[in-house]
Amino acid sequence: MPIANSSANGPAKSPNWNVPNILSAIRLLLSFVTFALIPLHFYWWALFLFIVAAGTDWIDGWWARRFNQVTQLGRILDPFCDKILICGSFILLAVEMRDHVEPWYATITGWMTVIVIGREMLVTALRSFIEQSGGDFSAKFVGKLKMVFQCVAVGASLVALAMLDDRPQDALPTWLIWTLVMSIWLAVISTVQSGIGYIQAAAKALI
Repeated sequence: MPIANSSANGPAKSPNWNVPNILSAIRLLLSFVTFALIPLHFYWWALFLFIVAAGTDWIDGWWARRFNQVTQLGRILDPFCDKILICGSFILLAVEMRDHVEPWYATITGWMTVIVIGREMLVTALRSFIEQSGGDFSAKFVGKLKMVFQCVAVGASLVALAMLDDRPQDALPTWLIWTLVMSIWLAVISTVQSGIGYIQAAAKALI
C-alpha cells in the first residue's frame, strides 16, 4: 500500500495528523476511559465507548485507503491502538468475570488473555523485523477476522456483566451464554491461527 500522496508537482507525503491518525488517537483515549469504567461497574457506558472506539478502527482504515492518507505514523499508531483496546479489555474482563459470570467456559479467563497478549507481542516483533528488512507485513484477512471475534467477545462480556449487575439474582439468558461461548472461543482459536499464519509468513520472508 502506498504511503505517499501524489500531486501535480510530484509526490508529497500525507501530513501525520490527518483524519485517520486523529481517529486512532481518539480510539486510544476512548480505550483508557473504557478501562476506567469497567472496574467501577459502569458496564453499559463501557460497552458504548468500546463500540465507538472499535468503530473508529474501521473508519480510519477506510478513510486512509479512500483518500490515500496512509502514513508511516498511521501504520504504527493504528495497530498499536487496536492492541491497547483489545488487550486492555481482555485483562480487565478476565478479572471482572472470574467471580461473577458462570459457567466458566462462557468467560474470558486469564490464560486466554495471555494468549491474546502473547500473540500481539509476537506479531509486533515479527512486523518490526520484517519491515526493517524491506518486506511487507500487512494485516491478513484472518487477522481482521480475529479482531471481529475479539470485539464481539468483549461486547458480549460487557453485556453479561451489566445484566448481572442490574439483576444480580437472575441467570444470564441462554442466547447470551451461547453468544459468549461462541465469540470467546472463536476469538481464542482465530488468535492462535492468525499468530501461526504470521509466523509462517515471517519464516518464508527469511528464507
